[in-house]
Amino acid sequence: MTTDLRAVINLDLPGATISRHIYGHFAEHLGRCIYGGFFVGEDSPIPNEGGIRLDVVDALRAIRIPNLRWPGGCFADDYHWKDGIGPRDQRPRMVNSHWGDVVEDNSFGTHEFLHLCELLNADPYVNGNVGSGTVREMSEWVEYLTRGDDSPMAALRRRNGRDEPWKVPFFGIGNEPWGCGGNMTADHYKDLARQYSTYIRDHGGNTVYKIAAGANSDDYSWTETLMASLACNDCSGGLSKSFQAVSMHYYTMSGAWDDKGDATRFTEDEWYTTLRRARHIEELVRRHSAVMDVHDPQRTVGLVVDEWGTWWNVEEGTNPGFLYQQNTLRDALVASTHFDVFHAFAHRVTMANIAQTVNVLQAMILTDPDSGALVLTPTYHVFEMNTGHHDAASLEVALAGDVPTRDVDGTVLPLVSASASTKDGNALVSLSNLDAAQAHTVVLDLRGGQVAGFSARVLTGGALQAHNTPDRPTAVVPVSHDGIRTHARGLEVDLPAHSYVTVSLELA
Repeated sequence: MTTDLRAVINLDLPGATISRHIYGHFAEHLGRCIYGGFFVGEDSPIPNEGGIRLDVVDALRAIRIPNLRWPGGCFADDYHWKDGIGPRDQRPRMVNSHWGDVVEDNSFGTHEFLHLCELLNADPYVNGNVGSGTVREMSEWVEYLTRGDDSPMAALRRRNGRDEPWKVPFFGIGNEPWGCGGNMTADHYKDLARQYSTYIRDHGGNTVYKIAAGANSDDYSWTETLMASLACNDCSGGLSKSFQAVSMHYYTMSGAWDDKGDATRFTEDEWYTTLRRARHIEELVRRHSAVMDVHDPQRTVGLVVDEWGTWWNVEEGTNPGFLYQQNTLRDALVASTHFDVFHAFAHRVTMANIAQTVNVLQAMILTDPDSGALVLTPTYHVFEMNTGHHDAASLEVALAGDVPTRDVDGTVLPLVSASASTKDGNALVSLSNLDAAQAHTVVLDLRGGQVAGFSARVLTGGALQAHNTPDRPTAVVPVSHDGIRTHARGLEVDLPAHSYVTVSLELA
């Protein structure tokens, strides 16, 4: 057990605000995310409102879901929004060519999605179609969503049963144009982004935060091209207002794209390889941020990591195009280490969206297609334990002393990860022990403030592969942690092997 590990935190030096939107989610028309996940239909025996599953809504409200991205993903650039409005039995069908080559009946469309967001008390993040759509189509969608007078699209919305416009603060200008969104070059897409954004207008009191579709992983030249396109000598501040953010996507796995690894059957070596790759998000965010800093030193343009998470081989016996996978303690620590990085770069990262919310990839919730049972995953519990970071001021955490490490594939992986924030006279410290077998103890070296009270919670399991199922829904859940005590420097906290711990501080 490490005995000389310190986490130095200056409680009186708050940094950038950690946007609650870093804890955003993603719902694509993919597998059972929408149909059988969020949406069960009005005739379902499962309690629902307008077909929207209410226990899913309740679970997500409990983690204060701040925003939801829809309808994709790759699906977005095949989606034509007018197919998803009007009477459900009259909506045209389409082929979901990306995900399972299944027929989509468009019964979940614009009105259903916005109603879902209202039930969730979450901001909508709508992703528009650049790959196979038109400028007019996207412009009319924004008008339909947000305009309140008697314009043509507002009148159409009213005929479909919605009088008042919605607030839609976030709009994506296409998705992955370097791949499934059109196989474009960066130069081609940056011109389209400027063109399309011109017609994504602010109607009435609705202001749209426009997000340009950014890089795949470490394609820094893509970010460079987008940021350079904002140069404008005649604009106030030197940048055009074509878009307010650029995105990036990064997925974590233990294998390669053709064999990503198994979600629940993995070795200790695969555990460490996965967590090393998860930690690579720090280099990606740092280097994309550095490119952005050259063009935008005032940091007025946000970096949006709107697809991230683990991607494993699908579960045996399921449709390979539906991307259904289990979710273990390993996934939870992938999430916790990502959040440590997002907190540290709160000055640039304005939003992040885990992929995906229900039944797809690193989901918060799994629903059983036979019994209808709902299971909360270990990743869900990380989101719940971190709600205190929402819109809090980040606090720098400096690990000092005997920091445990491990050489993983030629890279040194720190085995303890941490972040902290402060808000409303309280502070929250998040601590991840990535060590598969060894417990560690960390001293919270708290400076610049006094602690009037404290408590801790821990998330761990009996094995690295521990996960929740309908038969064992509480195999991995957070519990009160008594491994915390006062210390001359602040507090001393025990970190069990393969665990996630949060410490809540009441400041005097």
